[in-house]
Amino acid sequence: MKEYSACTTILVGKKASIDGSTMIARNDDTFRPITPQKFIIEPAAKGEKGRHIKSWLNKFEMDLPEDAQRVPAVPNVDYKTQGYYDESGINQKNVAMSCTESTYGNERTLAFDPLVKDGLDEDCMQTVVLPYIDSARDGVKRLGKLIKKYGSPAGNSVLFSDKDEVWYMEIVTGHHWVAQRIPDDCYAATGNRVAIQEVNFDDPDNFMWSEEIQEFVEKHHLNTDHEGWNFRHIFGTYTEQDRHYNTSRQWYIQKLFNPEIEQDPQDPDIPFIRKAAKKISREDIQYALGSHYQDTPYDPFGKGTDEEKHMYRPIGLNRTQNSHVLQIRSDVPEDKAAIMWLCIGGPTFTPYVPFFTNMNDTDPSYNNTSMEYNMNDAWWYYKSFAALVESHYPQFVQLDTTYLTELNRFYRGRVEEIIKGADGKRGDELTEYLTKENQKTVAHTKKETEKLWGQMFTESINMSKLTFNMDENL
Repeated sequence: MKEYSACTTILVGKKASIDGSTMIARNDDTFRPITPQKFIIEPAAKGEKGRHIKSWLNKFEMDLPEDAQRVPAVPNVDYKTQGYYDESGINQKNVAMSCTESTYGNERTLAFDPLVKDGLDEDCMQTVVLPYIDSARDGVKRLGKLIKKYGSPAGNSVLFSDKDEVWYMEIVTGHHWVAQRIPDDCYAATGNRVAIQEVNFDDPDNFMWSEEIQEFVEKHHLNTDHEGWNFRHIFGTYTEQDRHYNTSRQWYIQKLFNPEIEQDPQDPDIPFIRKAAKKISREDIQYALGSHYQDTPYDPFGKGTDEEKHMYRPIGLNRTQNSHVLQIRSDVPEDKAAIMWLCIGGPTFTPYVPFFTNMNDTDPSYNNTSMEYNMNDAWWYYKSFAALVESHYPQFVQLDTTYLTELNRFYRGRVEEIIKGADGKRGDELTEYLTKENQKTVAHTKKETEKLWGQMFTESINMSKLTFNMDENL
């Protein structure tokens, strides 16, 4: 059974970010709260004949090219049941990919181009694309060709970036899709609904699309508008689920990045792309991905009515298995420019740890996750930590906020320290150095987490209701 990725996406152009980086980010939300994942390195391949992939979820399979770049991945542990789902990574050419966010086409369009049961789905998508591309634009082209050949069994949206460009691609029927380049000075945010709006077919620098999509729409009378070609209106939905599960997330992220703009959380035409009120930092993205409508009546931890607190689906969920910000810097040498900020356990309460992706291995606590509870595994460790914070939210939220703030302060200095220490190192020597430094960052993060864990456990003991005060003279 396919378990759709009910995810939230944020994309930031290089002139919209605080430091000139491109950033693509996503929460990987699954159907169940417990879906263990691991963080691994898929090795490079050179001249390896006979490479092949077969899905565990359907009958899709294909031969792979003989040459492949090394890429990090965050797959499911139980891949034979859940599928591979490599999810996100940055290849050796500093091209980032995050896949996928489940997206739903409407019944009008699917009637004439139905989903392909055994087509290329998200469980294999990163594996057959990311190791073989040289740019974000190249990623859209390769995936588009594969969808044309094999079809798609589900609606999926895919994120691509390199140091110059950010692209968002929406696959909405068995064979049709549109991709849009996010303008350099803008950001975009969405979650589980068709997001792209007006498409300019005279602007191939900023739009790409499936073959004959215009003819398909015209032939089957699918354009609902009197003027223009709005991809969201033609292929998208606006259901009860959209109003309470999807549009509100887009609304809240824009409320954070554009507080001056008043919008309705259920507005079906909330813009996909905006210019932010200020330049966007990596911390801004992380806060948004872990948010739950703070300072509104809709916060499940807030002071609204029960109806208000359960009206909209939060952005950060207990079903968020990992969250990531894929950052490509342009102010440092290319071999040190790609950083994967990975949050295992849930972005509301746990940190995004920086990993330079020019590495040959990940920390053992990340790459050997057990299916059963194991505190030595980062995935279980941070899931447990998040559960402890939430269990006494009023008492622990400020402690957790201070902890995350301090780690973000540390990470900013730590990243620059690692880059400085890499001076003069090249090739395999640099890769080995960055690998070891990543593991030191992991160790520091766990040490600081242990401190807060101990403090919260101690305070939890003192909160017990199984207590009784007696007169000490008795």
